Amino acid sequence: MNRFSYERADTIAGAVNAASQTPSAQFIAGGTNLVDLLKANVARPERLIGLSRLPLDTIEETKEGGLRIGALVTNADTAYHPLVERRYPLLARAILAGASAQLRNMATTGGNLLQRTRCYYFYDPGTPCNKREPGSGCGAREGINRIHAILGTSDKCIATHPSDMCVALAALAATVHVTGPRGERTLAFADFHRLPGDTPERDSNLEPGELITAVELPPQGFASHHTYLKLRDRQSYAFALVSVAAALELDGGTIREARIALGGVAHKPWRVPSAEALLQGKPATRESFQPVADALLQGARGFDHNTFKIELARRAIVRALSQAAGLEHSS
Repeated sequence: MNRFSYERADTIAGAVNAASQTPSAQFIAGGTNLVDLLKANVARPERLIGLSRLPLDTIEETKEGGLRIGALVTNADTAYHPLVERRYPLLARAILAGASAQLRNMATTGGNLLQRTRCYYFYDPGTPCNKREPGSGCGAREGINRIHAILGTSDKCIATHPSDMCVALAALAATVHVTGPRGERTLAFADFHRLPGDTPERDSNLEPGELITAVELPPQGFASHHTYLKLRDRQSYAFALVSVAAALELDGGTIREARIALGGVAHKPWRVPSAEALLQGKPATRESFQPVADALLQGARGFDHNTFKIELARRAIVRALSQAAGLEHSS
């Protein structure tokens, strides 16, 4: 493990200031991912800044009728919060589909957004990985790539984003609040994570020294018609091969609004608003769902071992929308 200094920040401004003084500094909260990266010598910060004392551990209603979830609220507290369970059950289901109870008790909202990929090559310093060491190559493209991306890939990287929570947040069109050296700003959730392009080492559009302070949910939670479908190699404690967060607003049997986000298929939660728009005004039937699945997967490309994901994702989208519409029981 690389040597590093550790300090606890007492204020948000103090945390941002400390991070700004050391380019390789990193924030640490629950540490459920970062500690693993430290042990594997993948993350090598010179300075760790603990956030546990910051006042970012509450869930509050907003004046617009939404919900603001502090960056230090644990995944467990979010999933079991009465307002989340009642108004945003899609988010609760997605969180409970991930990790284990022990990890959910430690992992935080902000940390969940900043999870690193579980690509085998990223975790093995003995193999090439442009995300870990820019310019070294991508071992996954010609290697074992069963878990890797089929959408939004580049010549530099085919890694996937691992979070379940983020797939639901993408479908709900959440907003991310951050504070940094230049002050406060907000990012639409769709703009928070990045596709790999030529800079796969950058997972998000956070600027150096910026700290996530909260995630805000809009008033519309799609509580009546939703599902989170996660397909994986085993029933629990496994990352998604393909996951689907589906949410519908229905007027009788007609779809007024649809939201669909995919996990396990790209470097970020995958959402295509133009595909969702195909459902507006359409009957909530399986026949309506198939063209949407095709639109969501337009341009999908497999890499030898993971080509099966394309058809798996197509079927998962139709199944998830059918569950959200009440045409079949949720799994």
